[in-house]
Amino acid sequence: MKSILPWLLALPGLLAPLSATAVKPDANPLVFGNNRLTIITPTLLRLEYAHDAAFIDEPTLFAIDRSNTLSTDSIDVTDLGDGHYRITTPALDISYHADGFPFSTSNLKVKYNLDGKEKTFTNRFILSNNLGGPVETLDRVTGPIPLNDGILSRNGWYIIDDERADVLRNGWIEPRDTRKHVQDEYCFIYGNDYKAALASLGAISGKVPLTRKYIHGVWYCRYWDYTADEFLDIVRGYDANDFPLDNLVMDMGWHTNDATVGTGHNGHLNWNGYTWNRELIPDPKALIDSVHARGITVSLNDHPHDGLRPHEEHFGAFAKELGLAPGQVPLFDLSDSTYMKAFFRHAHGPSEDMGVDFWWLDWQQNYLFPYVRGHASTSLSWINELYYRNSKRRGQRGAGYSRWAGWGDHRHPIQFSGDAQANWPMLAFEVKLTACSGQGGCYYWAHDTGGFRGKPNPELTTRWTQFSALSAALRVHSTKDAALDRRPWIDGEPFTSANRRMYHMRSQLMPYIYSSVWQTSNTMVPLNRSMFIDYGDQPESFDQPQQFTFGDIILAAPITSPGTGDDLRASQKVWFPAGEVWYDFFTGERHEGGTTKDVEKPLDEFPMYVRGGWVLPMQPYTPRPATDALSTLVMRVYPSAGDADNTFTLYEDDGVSLDYEKGARATTPLTYSQHGNTARVTVGATEGSYKGQTLRRAYRLLLPGLAAGTKVKVDGRKRTLAVDDATGLPCLDVPARDIRRPLIVEYTLS
Repeated sequence: MKSILPWLLALPGLLAPLSATAVKPDANPLVFGNNRLTIITPTLLRLEYAHDAAFIDEPTLFAIDRSNTLSTDSIDVTDLGDGHYRITTPALDISYHADGFPFSTSNLKVKYNLDGKEKTFTNRFILSNNLGGPVETLDRVTGPIPLNDGILSRNGWYIIDDERADVLRNGWIEPRDTRKHVQDEYCFIYGNDYKAALASLGAISGKVPLTRKYIHGVWYCRYWDYTADEFLDIVRGYDANDFPLDNLVMDMGWHTNDATVGTGHNGHLNWNGYTWNRELIPDPKALIDSVHARGITVSLNDHPHDGLRPHEEHFGAFAKELGLAPGQVPLFDLSDSTYMKAFFRHAHGPSEDMGVDFWWLDWQQNYLFPYVRGHASTSLSWINELYYRNSKRRGQRGAGYSRWAGWGDHRHPIQFSGDAQANWPMLAFEVKLTACSGQGGCYYWAHDTGGFRGKPNPELTTRWTQFSALSAALRVHSTKDAALDRRPWIDGEPFTSANRRMYHMRSQLMPYIYSSVWQTSNTMVPLNRSMFIDYGDQPESFDQPQQFTFGDIILAAPITSPGTGDDLRASQKVWFPAGEVWYDFFTGERHEGGTTKDVEKPLDEFPMYVRGGWVLPMQPYTPRPATDALSTLVMRVYPSAGDADNTFTLYEDDGVSLDYEKGARATTPLTYSQHGNTARVTVGATEGSYKGQTLRRAYRLLLPGLAAGTKVKVDGRKRTLAVDDATGLPCLDVPARDIRRPLIVEYTLS
């Protein structure tokens, strides 16, 4: 690695303090003998110490991207003499003494700004005031538990120690030589700029990938041994009862078991299997084809801890590829690339050839075997990486569904939070957990809506559904108990109607959700985010564990306690950030920012608010929200608190392929401007194209706060507002037109 200013380092002390001037370095990283300082972003430093300057440039599962370093144009270095240096970035002022020892409190100090005051960072690893992050799993959890760390702290800094991590060479993990390389720390020093910290995480650990669109739709899953006809009855039931569905998950009953295998590594009998259970599902391809024909994807549960065993249908081909001797049965071996390639080909390949869309990796082996044999990497972090890689091999975006494996696992979305208990405290904890998890990189939780196990409680399930409707996916799941089934209509009224309202809302919000997912991929700002990420300049934002923002425009505070009365009314405290005005999504009630209220809601509503002064993109209800074409763009627009000029970008692509990486995507700016009592909504010309793109689109504008019969101008021509039958809101319909043709709607606020 090229050294910084070799002429300075070769002649220490020649530049006296009186003549010291700041100069631009000739390289980044900066090398001082056995110390290397890499300035990755203005707020992220990598500190290394290695004997003989044997630094590590290979990636790790956390530090996957070595290409990002801050431009030398943004760095100044001053040699102060006697091995002392001052190094500055746009955000940090670094004092370093090149004393020949590892980076420590005695040779490194970094000044940064926090709450308007200058603070000093040293790499002491005394971590405090952390704002929380994800946990690995909620298995066997029955109430709130401590959160793990995220990178955000009230102290304005965080350190990740990557020294013991395996390195990746030719795409495979290898142990690093820690005899020479003895220090590898990543110091996030961001002060109050939490979004800069999240961007820095993406700079070193890679951005969260753009997911397949249907991943963010509606899922059905239950631990139950369904027949093929019963699976199809479930799909028909969703349609007949007016509920949307995007993904059907088949739990362990889809495959056979081998009684001779005995108890598996996780203490449960025969969870492992890759041969279809043809007593339950005689023709799996026909079943998959039938589900696909209804516009629904299929995913399978997978417990791979025993690998392929002799009873499996495809073991013979697997054994032949590995060159096994007769009777030889290899252990499942994550460390062996030859084994894993053969495993994916013969365990997953046949089902994928039938049309299986993705796998639910139900891996729990970190409990007993936390590390890959001979490596520092956890088995969960490495198997998530391998499964995600394999899911891309057919030209599609990766699709992961597994438990959280720690730093770097955000590159394998989405995550399964585990088998949580069904009770009110767990629902409240999941709200807090989901809001905080993006701070550690876990951007997309899918939960067991209603809880995995526990006594049936229809009211709890409905309130959980409201929370899940504003999560990464609306997914139900429950244990093998005849009394537990989370199909949203089976509890009867009033729960069926309340659930239907939330499922329909989820369907209608899909354009906003998918555009926000794209935004998360670009910025590393979470979809579900703690209030202090957007409003950290307001002290109240740090004391709101039961509410979150969902993208840029929606604020939610789900109900997490039982209600009373005929309509099961319950309340939740809601803080409305200052500088904004917020509108109740269900009633249109206006709430001024800078206030806190106890909001009471009946069973079929919850505290959910739209930020005034923005265009909220939606679609008409559809039973296949993640795949149906956006032929009509519904826009709900509330007035701002004052003058405004805000743009939300509608994002579209084919939803599945990797073509978006090559530019096959489209964006449409949706702008709300307000000056005095004059407002304008502008749908800009769509830019970009992709396969299957909708080229003509109708528009429906919902304008709460105006009255039916109000006159508006559409592209300069007068029109009269009608009333939307579904919402009762004043509305304007614009016939289908070319998406490249802008639309301008102007009106006067009352």
